[in-house]
Amino acid sequence: MEKEFTELINNHRALIFKVCNLYCSYPESRKDLFQEVVLQLWKSFPGFRKASANSTWIYRVALNTAISNFRKESKKPEKRPLTLLELDIPDIPGTSEKEEDRSALNQAIAKLTEIEKAVIMLYLDEKTYDEISEIIGISNSNVGVRLNRIKNKLSELIKTNYNEY
Repeated sequence: MEKEFTELINNHRALIFKVCNLYCSYPESRKDLFQEVVLQLWKSFPGFRKASANSTWIYRVALNTAISNFRKESKKPEKRPLTLLELDIPDIPGTSEKEEDRSALNQAIAKLTEIEKAVIMLYLDEKTYDEISEIIGISNSNVGVRLNRIKNKLSELIKTNYNEY
């Protein structure tokens, strides 16, 4: 059982990292969350009936763990490093538009609720509505409605961020 579990984790390591990166801003927090997700997977592994795909089960456990962790951490005072904008340092030459667009999208995603983050992450990971529905535990039609609202919200957040600068 241990060998099967280790192989499963190694095969889906990137999926777990993706969830950790979405919910944690700092490397140390990501490492802690990764360990917590693996622990929760280990605890629930004996009960995993394989009724769904391995990745679906891992997503569900990882997202539930991340959301629980996010809620606990959000009650604590926010710790964050200084940004270049706060230091009023001029732009660094060589920054491409793609990097700026990706950064704007990541900043907007960071402002979403934990459920919205999970839905958009799965969508960006090219999961089908059926898969998102099964992982999150909502209906297919609700997936479509939420995605539409999330896309609109992201669009507004990105516009607001660009207008601030």
